[in-house]
This record gives sequence, C-alpha cells and structure tokens, in this order.
Amino acid sequence: MARPGKPNILWICTDQQRWDTIHALGNPHIRTPNLDRLVDTGVAFDHTFCQSPICTPSRASFLTGMYPSTVHNTSNEVDRWSGAAPLITKILADAGYDCGLAGKLHLSDVVDRVEPRPDDGYREFHWSQVPDDLAEGHPSDYADWLDSRGQSARELFERHGHIPVEYHQTTWCAEKTIDFIRSHQQTDVPWLFSLNTYYPHPQGAGGDLYPPSKFLDRFDVDALPGPACRESDLASQEKLKDANFQTQARTYDEREARLHQARYWATVELIDQNVGRVLEALEETGQRENTIVIFMSDHGETLGDHGLRAKGCRFYEGLIRVPLIVSWPGQFLRGLQSPALVELTDIAPTLLEVAGVTVPDRMQGKSLLGILTGSKEPGEHRAYVRCEYYAALGRRYQMGSVPEGEQETWVKQNHPQWAAMPHQEFRWKKGAQSYASMIRTRRFKLINYHGLDCGELFDLETDPNEFDNLWDDPNYAKTRFDLTVKNFDALAFAVDTGRMRTSK
Repeated sequence: MARPGKPNILWICTDQQRWDTIHALGNPHIRTPNLDRLVDTGVAFDHTFCQSPICTPSRASFLTGMYPSTVHNTSNEVDRWSGAAPLITKILADAGYDCGLAGKLHLSDVVDRVEPRPDDGYREFHWSQVPDDLAEGHPSDYADWLDSRGQSARELFERHGHIPVEYHQTTWCAEKTIDFIRSHQQTDVPWLFSLNTYYPHPQGAGGDLYPPSKFLDRFDVDALPGPACRESDLASQEKLKDANFQTQARTYDEREARLHQARYWATVELIDQNVGRVLEALEETGQRENTIVIFMSDHGETLGDHGLRAKGCRFYEGLIRVPLIVSWPGQFLRGLQSPALVELTDIAPTLLEVAGVTVPDRMQGKSLLGILTGSKEPGEHRAYVRCEYYAALGRRYQMGSVPEGEQETWVKQNHPQWAAMPHQEFRWKKGAQSYASMIRTRRFKLINYHGLDCGELFDLETDPNEFDNLWDDPNYAKTRFDLTVKNFDALAFAVDTGRMRTSK
C-alpha cells in the first residue's frame, strides 16, 4: 500500500461533459450508478466551472492551477506546451509519485500529428487524442491496440454504425488504468493515474455521437426534456454572430434534439460503466481506502441550448459548468453536495496540500481541502469564478480568403480526417478572432465580448436558463458596471501573479 500521508490519486477527466449528467445530482433520465456511488462516498461540488470552454486552455489551466492567460496557453492550436508553469503531475512525480496516463493530454495542437509531450511527469503514457482511424495522420496507442486485435475503428463503425463496447476508446482507457492499478498492488510507492477519455466529445467538431446501441436503446427519446431553447434565441445569437462558435445557431426539430440528447447521455452511461470497472479494480486490490478518486470534465457542451451545439465563444451554464466529485473514504466527508463556487484551478493546490507538497506561490487555485474534511463551511469558497476565451479555436476556424461555396473542398484538402467523419453543421467562419471573458457570482453572470459592441448579463436567480439578457436594461446598470470593474481587475491580476496569490 502507498505509505501514510501520500494517498494514491485516480484522476478521471472526461471531455465535454456537462454538469447535469449524473443521476444522483438531479438528472432523473440518466443511469449513472457508479458515479452515484462516488457522490455517496465523497463530496460533489455542483457549482464547478472551467476556466475556458475549449479543451487546450482548460487543460492548461487545471493542470497548473493557473488561468490560461497567465500561462499563455489560450488556444487549441498552440504549437507546444510553453512550460510557463510546472504541471501538477510533474510536481507530484518529483515528490515521489509514480504517474501514468491513458487517453488525452491535449496541451497543444494535435491535428495530423502526435502531440509533442512536455515535461509532464508521466512515466507510463498511453496516448489517444482522436479515438478513431477514419483518416491517416492519427497514430495512437489506442489505434495500435485495435490493430493488435485485428480491428479498425473505420471498419467497426462501417459495420455497426458505432464502435462496440469491447473496442471503444473509453473501454481501452479503463483497461490501461486497471493494468496500472494492479501493477501497484504490492508496492509502497504512491501513484497518480490520469484516465482521460475523449468522450462525450462528439465525433468531429460540431458533430454527433454514436454510442453503442445497448446504451442508446435504453432511452425513451420522446420522454426526454430536450434543450433549453426558445424562439428568441436565434435573434440573440445573431447579435453574437461575430463571436466564434463551432456551429451555426438554428431551431432543431424536437425529435432530433431529444435524440441528440439521448446519444450524449448514452455515451455518459458508457463512461459510467467503465468507471465502475476501475473502482472495482481499486477495491479488489485493496487500494480504495488509500486512493483519492476525482471525477471531472474539462468543459461542457451546449447540446442544443440556445440553438447551439458543441462549443465556442459563449459562457452558458451547460458549456462552462462541469461535474466535480472527490472521494476518499474515511478521510473526506461523504454524501456532501457543496454549493460553493469552485474553479478547476482549485484541484491542483488541493492535491498538493493533501500530498504534503508546498503549493507554489504563483498558483491561482484555492485548495478545497477545508470543505472536503469539514473544517470549513461547505458553501463558502469563492465570491466569484472566471472563464476566458482568447482566440481559443484558432486559425482553422478562420477561412480567410476562401470563397463562399468552396469551404467543403478546402476542408477535404487541408483536413481530410474531418471531411471523412460523420458530422454536421460545422461553421467555418471568416473574420477576426474572438476574445471574451466571464465573471460569475452566485446570482449574476457577466460576459464582456472584447472588441465587439455587445455583452451579456444574466440574473441566474430569476433566469436560470439564461434567456433574458439584461446588458442594456437600465435597472441593472449598476450591476453591469460593478461586475465589469471586477472583471477588469481580475484580468489585470491574471496577467502576472508574481508571488501574490489572488483571493476571491
């Protein structure tokens, strides 16, 4: 067993999973018995927010405990990790942890290449960014694993219309995790393993999901609630048309919208099944009592809310609010659902404090240990949370001089793997890059779209679905002014923290 004082850490991070996708946390339509068990045995932070609604900047943020702008990693298309701050996995590896990963890292551009690894601290590294081989240019450990079994993701998809459970990338991630756990059964070295699935991210930007039929068939599609969307949303999105997004806002047929929701939730149920397999391995090897289990996601998904799918320069709850469950039997509280405002930056300092490692002064996250152990009020942590979007989708979303009507040809020539994927509605947008920042208190959310003559202000107490933009409402002028000042101050402090941690 790992020596006392340094618990093992199983860190499960899904991709593009909304906060409202767990049965025990209020979704009556989805079946997530294993995540429900984590909620029952740990602490669920149900107001947790990512620091960017896009993969790479979000991952750069929670792996360093700092904002994307602070570590200058704000886009999905950075050439490589700059090393602006040490990754939490590297810090823990230097402190004696044996670290491993299966799935995504995604700290830099991964289109048509294997991601260049930074000094990440992982001794064992099983990489899979895009979980298929639908086109050339995506070698990965997952593709090699399929090949060793005489399988091809392309052929499996063409044969079944989905990837069967036994060959799914989520299943592969779980198996690599289980192998790592079993290899540490007789050691006294503390370990950290990152289980980073690609899903429930859709196949292709703005695309759809194709879960194994056994999961999709469980849903009564017509009984699902569908997205939060009303007629006025199209007009609202038209005002934001110059803020980049992966899909064009449109009105969805009710059946289509609910089927898309079912596919998304079915993929989460597949993830849940594999989480259960990993938890069983922890218990069978006698390591559960000395292992912190974290379940989270890098950002959310609009899923039809406000007429949008996928992600981009918006800050609706479905896109920026993510699940966060932390469980350590006998050490952390169990069954607590904390309403505290939490950022993903808070995970890194929490792990360092638990492991007895000094938290770097420049780290902007705030440890959650007090809430986890019951020494602090469960609802008090931050006065507000922040989120950033700085040219996050990158140059591939800016067609430049490509004429109208030639986008499809351009995609096939420059990114054939996307053209081969079964996706829809992808929005190739001309024009300047987008920049925006959000600040959210318990009651209000304000978004500044920098350089654009527009913004958003929502009263989340009276308008939880964010339909009524109060930006130009004179009755909320003071609220808009006060939050804009707070947001400006936060942006300034995030540029360079020096040796002073921010306190919010």
